[in-house]
Amino acid sequence: MTVTARLWLKARQDEVRLALMLLTRLPVGRLGAPLPLSSAIWAYPLVGTLVGGLTGAALYLALRAGLHPLPAALLALAVSVLLTGAMHEDGLADVADGFGGGATRERKLEITRDSRIGSYGVVVLVLVLGLRAAFLSELPVAGLVAHLAGLGALSRGLLPGLMLALPPARLGGLGQSAGANARPAQVLAGLGLAVAISLATLPCFLSIAAIMTVAAAGIGLLAWRQIGGFTGDVLGAAQIAAEVAGLGGLSCC
Repeated sequence: MTVTARLWLKARQDEVRLALMLLTRLPVGRLGAPLPLSSAIWAYPLVGTLVGGLTGAALYLALRAGLHPLPAALLALAVSVLLTGAMHEDGLADVADGFGGGATRERKLEITRDSRIGSYGVVVLVLVLGLRAAFLSELPVAGLVAHLAGLGALSRGLLPGLMLALPPARLGGLGQSAGANARPAQVLAGLGLAVAISLATLPCFLSIAAIMTVAAAGIGLLAWRQIGGFTGDVLGAAQIAAEVAGLGGLSCC
C-alpha cells in the first residue's frame, strides 16, 4: 500500500471514530488530531448499522432465550439507549417541549436548550417508546439483526441531508458545528452508503425508505416553520421519527 493510500485510509478511520464519538457512548479512544465535526457525516450510516445491529442482536438473543416478545423488545430498546446515551431521545423530548410550549422562535430555542424535561417531552417519549417496543415485538426472528441494522443506517444517513437543506437555527450548537461546511459530496456519500446498506438488508426497501424519508423531512419542515432551521435536537428527533416509521413499515412488510 502506498503512503498516499495509507494516509487516506487513516483519515477515513479517524472520521469513522469521530462519528462514533458523536453518535454513541462507545469507547473508541482518542483522535490523533482535531477534525471538523462535519468531516464525519458520511460515516453516520456505519454508526447506525452498528447500533441497529447490536440492538437487533439483543432482541434476537432475548427471543431465542424464551423471553416474551414485548419484554424482549424493551430489553433491546434499553441496549439501544445505552449505546447512544439516549441522545436522540433527548433531542425528541427537547423538540416536543420547545415546539409545544414556546410562543416565539426565541422562546422555543430557549426551551430546547433547557436540560429539564416538560410534560410535552414526557408524553411524546412515552408514546414513541411504546410504539417502538410494539413494532419491535411484532418483527419476525428471521433476518432480525440485518433488518434493524438497515433501519439504523438509513435513519442516520438521512440526517446530513437535513443539515444541507436547512440553515442552523442557532450558532454555536452541536448541530451547527456538525453541519458547518458540510459539502454536498459528503452528504451524497453518506446517503449512498445508507442506501447500499439498507438495500442489502431491508425487505420492501422502496416503501420503507420512502416512509422514513417522509418522516425525517416532516420533522425538518416542522423545524423550519417553528425555529427557521435545524438544531442537534431536531436531528435527534428526525432520526427517531425515521426509525419509528421504518419499524412500522417493517412490521407490515
